[in-house]
Amino acid sequence: MAALPSLRQLGYLVALADRLNFRAAAEAQFVTQSTLSAGIKELETLLGVQLVERDKRRVRLTAVGEEVATRARGLLAGARDLTESARAAAAPLSGALRFGAIPTIAPFLLPEVLPPLRRAHPALKLYLREDLTGRLLERLRAGTLDMALIALPYDTGDLHVRELFKDEFWFVAREDDPAARAREIAIRRLNPGDVLLLEEGHCLRDHAIAACGPRRGAWASAVEATSLPTLIQMVEGGMGVTLLPEITLKAGILKGTRLTARPFAPPAPSRTLALVARRTSPRLRDVELIAELVMEQRRRAGRPGIPALRRPAKP
Repeated sequence: MAALPSLRQLGYLVALADRLNFRAAAEAQFVTQSTLSAGIKELETLLGVQLVERDKRRVRLTAVGEEVATRARGLLAGARDLTESARAAAAPLSGALRFGAIPTIAPFLLPEVLPPLRRAHPALKLYLREDLTGRLLERLRAGTLDMALIALPYDTGDLHVRELFKDEFWFVAREDDPAARAREIAIRRLNPGDVLLLEEGHCLRDHAIAACGPRRGAWASAVEATSLPTLIQMVEGGMGVTLLPEITLKAGILKGTRLTARPFAPPAPSRTLALVARRTSPRLRDVELIAELVMEQRRRAGRPGIPALRRPAKP
């Protein structure tokens, strides 16, 4: 049988592909630069092809090197899954769990979910990463994340998806805005030029545009926010109105501002929160357990008594 590449060699190649710098790749692999360089040369000799182009100024992968690195990521992810599957069989929600979440969910939902999760599973070591959806899914497929909390609709490809709940959008404006006097807001009457959105790359932006229906092509603004706090400041400064998910309002994002929230007339636009993981992941049982915990906390937090989020009574 022909000799096969080792996971160590493949890990060296992937680290170099990600950084295109031998020193940085060696540091990421906790080896010396000469050890990493020798490991990649061994891999090239084993495969009989050149994987890396080297000169004094630049490092780049050859075309076959890029292909090998791509396949190596999948093999490394599979090896991690194999190891963690064996460990996870002993006890659910134990050991290291690499968890990703998008910034329009993480600070508003996780604070009420993580404390009971830690109390119920003290052996769990949770490593959180907040990032945009596309980058989280890249890390998930590469095996550097175990699961991610995102919002749908989004193209999740062949990933396992566990939907949690719908998160309705609300109309948000200054308290003195004439539009805020209405009991409910008809989304079709919104003027695209008045609506402020997050910048490109945030799925919340895409969800808000999609929610506004057939005029979605007109929803382009010269002024866009880089984050929800910035968006709130822009609206409070009188630059326009916006749409915000209900979980952000329940978390108190408008507290201390001169803004008010109004519901949209049915059917209200919404997004769907979901947990995603690789279909081969040994953490699928943990995905379900965390989903159940999220829903339990939501049931508890959904008790009456949040006047700002009650739909105004009909006259």
